[in-house]
Amino acid sequence: MNPDASGDIEVKATPEQVYALVSDPGALAGVTTEYCGHRWLGGATGPAVGARFRGTNRRGIRRWSTTVTVTAADEGRRFAFDVALGPIPVSRWEYLIEPAGDGCRITESMWDTRPGWFAPLTVVATGVKDRSVTNRVNIEQTLARVKHQLE
Repeated sequence: MNPDASGDIEVKATPEQVYALVSDPGALAGVTTEYCGHRWLGGATGPAVGARFRGTNRRGIRRWSTTVTVTAADEGRRFAFDVALGPIPVSRWEYLIEPAGDGCRITESMWDTRPGWFAPLTVVATGVKDRSVTNRVNIEQTLARVKHQLE
C-alpha cells in the first residue's frame, strides 16, 4: 500500500547516525513540525519493537497526545511506529535509511490509518483539514532539519 505522504533526502552522514536521530523520540522532537516530546510507557527506555511512548504534539495553539508503538527497529536501516489515540488508530510512520553517495538516503513515509468517522474529529483537534497534504509539507521540513543537524 502506497503511503499517504512521503519524502526523501540525501545526507552526508552514516546510516547509524541517521538511525540514532530518527529512532530517539527526544531527538526527533527537535526536528519535527508538530511532534514535540515524549514519555516512555510501561517500563520502556528506548526504541525496541513493542516499546510504547506517549507523544505530545502541537500546531499553533492546539495540543494533543497520542500513544506510539514501535513496530520496527532495525538499526541503521529502518525505524517505524504506529500512532493511536486510545484504541483508535491514527497513522503509521516509517523511516527507511539506505546508503547513497557520500552518506545515505532517508525516506520518511506516513500512512493515514484513521477510521473514516474519526477523521472529521481530528480536524477539530489539530486544525488540519487535509492531513496528507500537511504531512507532505511536514515531512519535507523534517527531512531538511535532519540534514541540517547531521551535516
